[in-house]
Amino acid sequence: MRQPAPNPSSEAPPALRGVAAAALLIAVGNIASRLLGLVREPIIAFFFGRGVAVDAFQIAWTVPSTVYDMLIAGAVSAALVPVFSEYAEGDRDEFWLVVSGVLTIALAALTALTALAIWQAPLLVAALTRPEQGELRAMATPLVRLLMPAVLLMGISGLATAVLHAQRRFLLPAFTMVTFNAGMILGIVLLHERMGVNSLAAGALIGALGQVALQLPGLRGARVRPGLRRGHPAVRRIMRLYGPVALGIGFSIGGTMIDRWLASGYEAALGTMRYATTLIQFPLGLVASAVALAVLPTLSRQSAAADEASFRATLAMGLKVVLLLILPATAGLLALSGPLTELLFERGAFTAQDTAATALALLFYLPGLPAAAIDQVLIFAFYARKNTLTPNLIQGAAIGCYLLTALPLLWLTRLGFLALVLGNSAQWIGHALITYMLLARAVSLRGLHLGEATAKGLVASALMAATVFAIVTLGAGLPTLLRVVLAGGVGATLYLGLCAALRVEALGFFLGAVRARLR
Repeated sequence: MRQPAPNPSSEAPPALRGVAAAALLIAVGNIASRLLGLVREPIIAFFFGRGVAVDAFQIAWTVPSTVYDMLIAGAVSAALVPVFSEYAEGDRDEFWLVVSGVLTIALAALTALTALAIWQAPLLVAALTRPEQGELRAMATPLVRLLMPAVLLMGISGLATAVLHAQRRFLLPAFTMVTFNAGMILGIVLLHERMGVNSLAAGALIGALGQVALQLPGLRGARVRPGLRRGHPAVRRIMRLYGPVALGIGFSIGGTMIDRWLASGYEAALGTMRYATTLIQFPLGLVASAVALAVLPTLSRQSAAADEASFRATLAMGLKVVLLLILPATAGLLALSGPLTELLFERGAFTAQDTAATALALLFYLPGLPAAAIDQVLIFAFYARKNTLTPNLIQGAAIGCYLLTALPLLWLTRLGFLALVLGNSAQWIGHALITYMLLARAVSLRGLHLGEATAKGLVASALMAATVFAIVTLGAGLPTLLRVVLAGGVGATLYLGLCAALRVEALGFFLGAVRARLR
């Protein structure tokens, strides 16, 4: 739930009510997208299991997602929306002049990279896979060529999102990922028999086309006039703001390429990691992203006003709310890893052996989940202080944590690709620790009772996990759905009761915020 204001009541100023309404729209779209993602992945598992086909798609998808992240995703929130928003408040002709210049540059770069990737698909796949993986390369290369047109459409959608957000029009952009996931599901279900694994690429193309079509009504009246306009002050500002973000994305791309190359040497590793990551990303997206986006506007205003006491209090409460929600989510996934994986995936081509392997990978991801959630709030605290460079430099050090963990485990143990999963957990933990230490040098975090909140959350989550695990074990003869629902319901109720008994500060704040939003 996104909550930029503590009291969005009918007496609130119109602007504040507008922000609350926009945040609610984005939250609804985010939840719907995550739920459809939990439908999409089991469908992929049903038709293709955990074999080389899913590995090939995972390798191929790395190419368009890298292009999109580098040129569009990183720029939207860090550079495009802030600059576009300033001009949207003034001269409309000047606004569309700026938008036209940025769109021209971005689409020219996207088109060139799309054509280059289609041409050099074999070379790109070779860089992501080991030489002995001939079958994997043969399947992934045509997938890259089929997927690249989708990234061009996704880029157009991302740029449209930036333009609409700058004009405070949030409804259509809120549901772009819902449309994408629905398109993928449609493509897979309708075309899997005719196209095989290529149906995933067809689904991505359908979803990306749907994203563009969804936002076109919001762009009626747009006055786009193509032209580079590289000398315009707004374009120069966008490039300056985007530079540090591009650096961090570059580090991430390097880490992803290494991870894919190493994982390609293990059968079904990439598919297993994909399914396990889906379970991780659900609570991470709902909890960490929602809280981070909710506190960012307040942190930014307090930083601009040099109100350090309020900045510290807001940051501390944001971290406490993340801990309140992500610790039981982690404990619940730990106790329910097997039944939950079975419930979501085990049907069709996805066997009981696949369930066991995916559940084990999930367990190895879990140590990094709380760190990844906390990290998002810490990064946004840097952004609120107009520091985009430091968090993205930290990404380079985090890749070092991954390599220092994964490579020795690969060489010295028999963990196989699970060493890479532990490397990812180490990367998340390392990034969070470094970010916390550097932020603590700029903002005093002492006296905020973060340690106390963590300790209480760990105690309540551990007792909840033990109870959930006991219910799952004792109810082994019950249907999987009943076991998951029963254990999850009892566990959630117990956790809330324990937090109330331990007087966890964030619980009262969170419940009060929920009540205010419902009113």
